[in-house]
Amino acid sequence: MKKIIHNNGLSICFFLLFVAAFAGQIFFGFKEYNKDLLENGVSSVTLLSYFSTGHFVESTFENWESEFLQMALLVVMTIFLQQKGSSESKDFDKDDKVDREPSTNRKDVPWPVKKGGLVLAIYKHSLTLALFLLFLISFVAHFFGSLKDENEQLSLKGKPLETASEYITSSRFWFESFQNWQSEFLSVFAIIVLSIYLRQIGSSQSKPVDAPHAQTGE
Repeated sequence: MKKIIHNNGLSICFFLLFVAAFAGQIFFGFKEYNKDLLENGVSSVTLLSYFSTGHFVESTFENWESEFLQMALLVVMTIFLQQKGSSESKDFDKDDKVDREPSTNRKDVPWPVKKGGLVLAIYKHSLTLALFLLFLISFVAHFFGSLKDENEQLSLKGKPLETASEYITSSRFWFESFQNWQSEFLSVFAIIVLSIYLRQIGSSQSKPVDAPHAQTGE
């Protein structure tokens, strides 16, 4: 057990933080949803029923969508774009090991490298493909969750419901998306620029404390 925790401490820590934050979202989201129902003269729902509401689905996937988009774009853009002095950028003035072609001569290479062909071609871009796929899934789930929540609100007010084709152009859906996207892009911009001049000893996301500002890469 100690070895598992030692080898996976970073992922375990962030997963536990995710679980705690997700539990907080569910708890307070459940209370907020029922408060709105009671204010509209409708009986409250159980926690199990809350999981199928548009309120829960929209609020969950709206945030996941922006996170996966941010990470996917960061992975792709660091292939072609450079920020001189940033720990988040490759140094284009020298060879970078992430650009080397895979070789089966290395020790403990992943099985797709040994397999070669189409499997290897996909594996070479698997991180980007996975992140964009997660973004797409989250985007679709966000859309339908938001649509369901909108129709639940319209139903409470006795107004006509919206179709998917009508809602895809609505200001609410795109407001929800862009308000999250802009915050993610700002956070990436901040770490890219701040890592040029600021340091955190011991972190893999920072350059060495004594590294010059112009040094690019970790």
